[in-house]
Amino acid sequence: MRHQWELALMLLSLHAILIAGVNSTFQTALVISHFGFFLLWQPVWRTQEKPSVPALALLSAGVVVMVFFLSWWLLAFWISVLFALLGGRIFSTQAKSARLGYLLAAGYMLACLLMWVVPKLLHNTTELAAARLVVIYCLPLMPLGILFTRIAKADSGQPPILDFFYTLLLLLLAIILVLGAFAVQASSEAMYAEIIFETLLGLAAALVVISWLWNPRSGFVGIGHLLSRYLLSVGLPFEQWVKSIAELADKESSPQEFTNKAMQEVLALPWVSGVTWGTADGAGTIGNQTQHLSNLDFQEFHISIHTDAPLTPALTIHLKLLGQILNEFYEAKRREETLKQNVYMQAIYETGSRLTHDIKNLVQSMSALCNAAEHTPEADNDRLLALLRRQLPLLNQRLARTLEKLQEPQKETTQQTPALEWWNALKERYIQHKVMFVANEIPAFEVDAELLDSVLENLLQNALEKSKSDTSITIKAEIVAEDGFCVEVTDTGKAMPSNIAEQLFKKQIGSENGLGVGLYHAGRQAEQSGYTLTLAENLNGGVKFRIYRR
Repeated sequence: MRHQWELALMLLSLHAILIAGVNSTFQTALVISHFGFFLLWQPVWRTQEKPSVPALALLSAGVVVMVFFLSWWLLAFWISVLFALLGGRIFSTQAKSARLGYLLAAGYMLACLLMWVVPKLLHNTTELAAARLVVIYCLPLMPLGILFTRIAKADSGQPPILDFFYTLLLLLLAIILVLGAFAVQASSEAMYAEIIFETLLGLAAALVVISWLWNPRSGFVGIGHLLSRYLLSVGLPFEQWVKSIAELADKESSPQEFTNKAMQEVLALPWVSGVTWGTADGAGTIGNQTQHLSNLDFQEFHISIHTDAPLTPALTIHLKLLGQILNEFYEAKRREETLKQNVYMQAIYETGSRLTHDIKNLVQSMSALCNAAEHTPEADNDRLLALLRRQLPLLNQRLARTLEKLQEPQKETTQQTPALEWWNALKERYIQHKVMFVANEIPAFEVDAELLDSVLENLLQNALEKSKSDTSITIKAEIVAEDGFCVEVTDTGKAMPSNIAEQLFKKQIGSENGLGVGLYHAGRQAEQSGYTLTLAENLNGGVKFRIYRR
């Protein structure tokens, strides 16, 4: 009930001032009591907080002016201000009972303005005589009716809520109504009822035009769009601020450096005096720390903004929007840094996996030479020695290049070898295995021996591994006469399952007898060197791989 009583007593004390008139005996007492009840009800400051010095100075000046310079013009302005404050509370209040109380109060203020104060300003004694009984005896019933509403239930414990724009609009309408009536009366000798009617008609027409301009349908964007764009910026070129943050994000790759420089942009805002922040990468403070602090907490981004004065609701919303933008850019920088790290680790993994596969092929080649040495008769020692003299330097070179790649993963080197020389060396390494080498015509140009050794040895070893479970499988390596260079490896074993064949060369596939990454890396290595590795056929009795370069 406290809020109802405060509002009702404020209106009744104002009613006493209106009835007593200016220059009355009890003017000072009535004005001071009215201001006292107004301060108890006022919807501007929180009653729990201590008023600031400027606010106290403003209130003291208002009391002095009302006491010593009270006039009907001053009362008209004051009633217009109260009408705007009460009308603004109507639009910001959700409870119907509280809204009814503010409607009664606003209606009372408007009735006093039109039926008593404005006629006093226009010196219309006839209208005053007709409205005197209504104003003195009937209008006080409206403040008394406020006591039967439930304003306290709707607003108890809540901070003051004041719709600034509706309040300003109602204040301007009330002032225009008073000045418009005065202007119409000065330019004509019409009766007061006609003056009010003409003034209200003009206001209605102006509001219709403004409502059409607010959201027109003829292609013009409208005042509403322009006003919302201005309000979004809150006195700051919002697009320019976001653009500067975006440019800063493009320049800075480190999340910490971006955050440090972004905080400088925040400090440049006119209503910010200091910034304190903390992230997963560090923390810092710039500017001056004040008692008015606003905290914004996101996942790993925390920012505290110090201001010289408490933030209004509009600035609070604006601040949250700016903080959200900074958080999104910061998270993008974190994701970008993580992605770079993942790419680097992926490159290391792929390089190590590929080199491991190359070493595996070298070991298999060494095993083939050892196998040839073990099964060669003593009578063929000269042939074995010649084979070792040709193959061991080649294996040594391949092993040296593999070690170079291990030391410098990003340094890619290729060795061009005549196709005939490479083909003969490959046949010699597999002389002890049941592999058929067919070459009707060998092109007379150079090939990437390292790449072809890695790919062909992988294909031949896979086929030889398959032949261990089925000795009837035949394996053939053939140079195909086409435009460019093409080698095919075919075995007569079973076809690969369709689900494995579809994913071949696209990703790593598990293998029972190996690392499961050989063909994947062989395909990647061939693509990087300008070759193409494909599964040409996948049939029972005919599984064919092809590597070629056009």
